[in-house]
Amino acid sequence: MLEDYKDSDAIVLGIPAGGVPVASIIAEKLNLTLDVLVVSKVTLPWNREAGYGAVAFDGTIKLNQELIDSLGLTGEEIEEGVRETLQKVKRRVRIFRGDKPPLELRNRTIIVVDDGLASGYTMLTALDALRRAGAAKIIVAVPTANLDAIKRIEDRADFVYSPNIRQAYPYAVADAYKNWSDVSEEEVRRILQGS
Repeated sequence: MLEDYKDSDAIVLGIPAGGVPVASIIAEKLNLTLDVLVVSKVTLPWNREAGYGAVAFDGTIKLNQELIDSLGLTGEEIEEGVRETLQKVKRRVRIFRGDKPPLELRNRTIIVVDDGLASGYTMLTALDALRRAGAAKIIVAVPTANLDAIKRIEDRADFVYSPNIRQAYPYAVADAYKNWSDVSEEEVRRILQGS
């Protein structure tokens, strides 16, 4: 599995916030470089925990049109949600990457990590952004995932590793954890500075 990449030139990218602590452990165990891949979900106006799409560091946007239609979101609500999320992504890039030069992803093997997959749209957006950046091989590593999310992303990744796959709707990543707490931006910064 992931041990095949130990001491290689692969890079481990954590999706903030929750994916960075998980990515940190993987990078340490495999003796690989750790960095951050800023992607953020576009949240519902009335529920900041639930999303209907995501925006990546490079401006890649993926929206769940089926969910948008079923919820009756207006074009104005969608535009506002995407605009707010793009601002959040830009802010997080500044916070987490600072003055570092942009990541060189072309022809690299990338292990992209999150704390789990609920709908899969955040990871789908990340994968499309990585492909656009020229990544040679993309491995997804998540501790837990909804089966539908795995199906949504599997054709975009070279490999998907998830030891705990569940089939439930609605699915919350936090439900798969014994001890769950939200990860702060400050904690993400500390982890990245220590890598």
